[in-house]
Amino acid sequence: MTTTLESPVGTPASVVSPQYRALSIGLVALVTLQAFEAMAVATAMPVIARELDGMHLYNLAFSATLAASVIATVLGGRWSDVRGPLQPIGAGVVTFVAGLLLAGLAPTMELFVAGRFVQGLGTGLTQVALYVLVARAYPPAMHPRVFAAFSAAWVVPSMIGPAIAGFIAESFDWRWIFLGVIVVVIPSALLLWRGTAGRAVQDGVAEPAPGLGRKLLFATLTAVAAALIQYGSALKLAGLPLLAAGIVLLAVSLPKLLLPGSMRAARGLPTGPLLRGLAFGSYTAAEVLIPLMLKYERGLSVTAAGIVLTVGALGWSTGSWLKGRGMIGNMAALRGGALLIAAGISLVTLVLIDPVPLVLAHVGMAAVGLGIGMLHPTVSVLVLEMSKEGEEGNNTAAVGVGESVFTVVAVAVSGALFTAAAQNYAAGLAFTVGLALLGAVLAPRFVHSRAAGTMEGTAS
Repeated sequence: MTTTLESPVGTPASVVSPQYRALSIGLVALVTLQAFEAMAVATAMPVIARELDGMHLYNLAFSATLAASVIATVLGGRWSDVRGPLQPIGAGVVTFVAGLLLAGLAPTMELFVAGRFVQGLGTGLTQVALYVLVARAYPPAMHPRVFAAFSAAWVVPSMIGPAIAGFIAESFDWRWIFLGVIVVVIPSALLLWRGTAGRAVQDGVAEPAPGLGRKLLFATLTAVAAALIQYGSALKLAGLPLLAAGIVLLAVSLPKLLLPGSMRAARGLPTGPLLRGLAFGSYTAAEVLIPLMLKYERGLSVTAAGIVLTVGALGWSTGSWLKGRGMIGNMAALRGGALLIAAGISLVTLVLIDPVPLVLAHVGMAAVGLGIGMLHPTVSVLVLEMSKEGEEGNNTAAVGVGESVFTVVAVAVSGALFTAAAQNYAAGLAFTVGLALLGAVLAPRFVHSRAAGTMEGTAS
């Protein structure tokens, strides 16, 4: 266990203290830029698809990135454990930049989709390796603050990314959304590289082992299954065969990528991917339905409905900040966070009743954001804390895969229920509440007593 570096007053050093400043800024900058690109492209996609005459490939531009990231996450996790995190981070940044170039210069929609796939490879490699770098470069007591900063790095782009992307696409050229990110990614990566100087992060701590090719095969099958579920759910009755095929394929492939015992919520680490997948899947699926509900059931403008989601993003940032400052224990963050998500979505659903004031939607989304902001970084911290040396990459990859796949399934199923119930928003949102409640039930299986002195044992 790494010794905690402390300040003169006995508290953990700040993530922006001189010895960590370059590393922390580089880490957060990379996460922010990847988050901005992910948020911005959703805003610009209608313009892009129209200009490239590619509406028939609209959905594929999103699912290609997901499929690539699932595969790259598995590769990046093992690579980080065996060779250290810097190699996959370097490869991920180069691949991400190549994808940005390909998408930004694409003359056809087919090449644009290819660029999005390459971006997904880069993002998957980088994200899992960044988590391993945190485990290797920072003492455990600082992990909550680092992951709180990561959460903020996603929240800020979610608030301003769509507006910036819309302005660029309408006033200049959508291609600068991709090409402009490159200008900032490269110096951010160089700053991060400088921040690793003198730290023991160059080499891996795990021995090479067979089986990576097999895991990559299952990762590919999982990505295909997720895509089938996504497309099948969007095609109503005609998509049922695709939906069924995707579920069967996922049942076979996904358990091979998670940790042993994850699918039965075994105590400890195995529950991590399941808990995070349920919580983030509930949050994301609700965010898909809520703007539509507010617009078409209560007559809000697109901008007004977007403000409700912005309130949720602010809640996420607040929850992460509270957890990062040690104001909330682990069990409260996990179980309480899941319950807040469920309660918040339930409050927003009540807005379907005409006499209910619209302010309840803002209160509900604030609760949802606060809950996911508390829960999301806590899972990351505890997974690293519970991982043996040399297993951080593998375990973090399992959490990443679980989060991505469960989110796709949650969005697909909630959307299918919404459609099957004659566009009944309550039916789709009730499913997301159920996912969050299941997460609250499973939280105690993740946080449990461990050896004295560990972060999990002392903070829960």
